[in-house]
Amino acid sequence: MAFVGIDHGTSGVTTCIEYNNGEKKFFKLKRTELKSKSKSYIEELKKYVDLKEIKLMGVCYSMGDGINKITDIQKVLNRGVLNLEGIGEKVGGGTIVYDEIKDSGIPAVLIPGLHKNIASMDKRFNALYSHIASPEKISIVYNAFKTFDYSDFVLSDISSNTVTLLIKDCKIFGGFDACVGASGILHGPLDLELIREIDLGKIDANSAFSKAGVVKIAKLYEGVEDTKKAIMGRYNIDENCKLALDSLVLSVCMEINSLMFLNPSNKVVLAGSIGTWKDEKENIDVSIMIDEMLNKNKEIKNKDNVNNISSKKIDISVLDGESAAEGSVLIAKDIYNGAKDILGIEIDY
Repeated sequence: MAFVGIDHGTSGVTTCIEYNNGEKKFFKLKRTELKSKSKSYIEELKKYVDLKEIKLMGVCYSMGDGINKITDIQKVLNRGVLNLEGIGEKVGGGTIVYDEIKDSGIPAVLIPGLHKNIASMDKRFNALYSHIASPEKISIVYNAFKTFDYSDFVLSDISSNTVTLLIKDCKIFGGFDACVGASGILHGPLDLELIREIDLGKIDANSAFSKAGVVKIAKLYEGVEDTKKAIMGRYNIDENCKLALDSLVLSVCMEINSLMFLNPSNKVVLAGSIGTWKDEKENIDVSIMIDEMLNKNKEIKNKDNVNNISSKKIDISVLDGESAAEGSVLIAKDIYNGAKDILGIEIDY
């Protein structure tokens, strides 16, 4: 018996396999090598597990805005998306993986994104935003939910983009998508300068979003797969790269703080390749940078400010590893074992 989870990320497709004894193995394929068909996803999967042993796969793909439930992949139309326009970098490797999985007959569920048709979210967030998060963010937040056993918390996933979600009473309440809130390394919200450039026809909106993150500050771009490492590796020797990361931390803290008045637990979980970035040699620990900024000038609640939530120290936890792929495994496993919903999201399987 085995369960499989897939993270359709910006830089590649990551897979987690959980075996019957609880052991987990991971492998990652770059989207470019999948598109070139130099590697077959199913053939790579066979190296790690007998396909007949797979009881259920949890699959993430694109925006997931064409479905509003966690759905049997054989029931899904158009790969679970409304269209593929305006969603960041499009390479094509993830599409090939999706089709290979569906054609293989392996039992699988497709995880939706968070969008205005997800009924379990607070209706005000649904009214404000057409889209809040792509499917892998559901997997990440479910991983955090199972790992830390928090019923109320804020999850900030910081990587190529930044998405921050709020969990209340064990359900996803709402949050901020990459295009409206904090910056990531590559992606970010469009400010006035970019809007003007779009209006003048100098750049299209999707291209602007794809390079509106702090990469514009670092002035260093080495493709969707390598830019993060290049910027982080030059933090101590390049003023632009230092300013880029410092600015990212500021924007993330602003976004987290904007949800804290709805978070009675004051618990925050950081995830993503940048949110968990730690390099002792370069003396960089992003989680500590965020902790220090969020808790600057805060004091532990005492008798003088017992009702002042803003004075409470924010409790920071870090979700290490390939959190989206592992979260997809947890979703698949719990559905197989009879879960009725995942953080309030309905299941059609």
